[in-house]
Amino acid sequence: MAERILITCTDSMMKQFLEQHAVYLAENGYAVDAGCSPVLGRFAEISEDLKAYAGLYKLDMKRTPFSLTNFRGYRQVKRIIRQGNYDIIWTNEPVMGLLTRLAARKARKKGTRVIYMAHGFHFYRGAPKKNWLLYYPIEKWMAHRTDRLVTVNEEDDRFARKHFSCPVYHIHGIGANSEKFHPISAEEQRRRREQMGLSGPVILNVGELNANKNQKTAILAFKEVVKQHPDAKLLIAGKGDEKDALEALAEKEGLKGKVVFLGYTLELEKYMQISDVEIACSYREGLPLNVIEAMLCAKPVVASHNRGHDELIKDGENGFLVDADDAAAYAAKICGILASKHDFSKAALRRAEAYTDRCVRKELAEILLDKELE
Repeated sequence: MAERILITCTDSMMKQFLEQHAVYLAENGYAVDAGCSPVLGRFAEISEDLKAYAGLYKLDMKRTPFSLTNFRGYRQVKRIIRQGNYDIIWTNEPVMGLLTRLAARKARKKGTRVIYMAHGFHFYRGAPKKNWLLYYPIEKWMAHRTDRLVTVNEEDDRFARKHFSCPVYHIHGIGANSEKFHPISAEEQRRRREQMGLSGPVILNVGELNANKNQKTAILAFKEVVKQHPDAKLLIAGKGDEKDALEALAEKEGLKGKVVFLGYTLELEKYMQISDVEIACSYREGLPLNVIEAMLCAKPVVASHNRGHDELIKDGENGFLVDADDAAAYAAKICGILASKHDFSKAALRRAEAYTDRCVRKELAEILLDKELE
């Protein structure tokens, strides 16, 4: 009888990162179920994507630990675990991870292995004190109810090994799609740009339009870039609550038509492949997939200092690191890359290799299943 695996996460996490692993496990003979909370309206897409591979449950959970809805979600996941007789429970994200591990206490005593993946602790160097007061005690307490804790960046890994009582493992992110994200020739890049009506340098920014991703700095930096490159374009891919404010900022800075808001796109690779530089301005990151994807497309990245970016970007080799709010520094580095004869592509590709889906699937299978899969 096939081993049974339950994955719990938000719909956003599943759609963006974990679907590939659910499918991979199913294709290798495991019976997979997934419990997702529909925080970003992606549940229907996931249901369609996984219908041939996994059972899917909708969980009423919110990302905030203070939502009363989470009590209902806790009862739901507890019932799923009781009825599912799972061999392995793989849970993700702080609130989902907390409630799933609490719900799995009886199952764990009967031999179910509970694995928690931290995609970036909410407490870290420079994090607000409230994050430390809330999330650190929870993770410290829940370590006793965790068989294996998986981290995706080196800073979290070092911290967890020092402070938490459970076995700690480290993997290289969640696995970037190496078939989808890859370099194209200069000739193909020119041809695609012509089709898109792009004649000058292309700067790309990717991420949910929110305060943490800090697209306002990207726009302010681009204002300086166009002084040297009037035909340049800044493409911003993503959707979110800050969209109207960011569009207003671009217009205020005289960049209407030069800053293009792509919205959410399923063809991110085509924009990465034709870009010259990716810019990432977020205040915090666990390990950003979009930066890895850009490097797989052989693109240099100008990024803010944080634990995720610091791990991926080697200053001066595959890009540059600057302070998150320093628009002038961003502009200088972008213009420097556009004028430079230095080949960033080889360093970017070399650095990204360990973070590909091929490598991460192997790492993850060894942690989840105690064996390698083909």
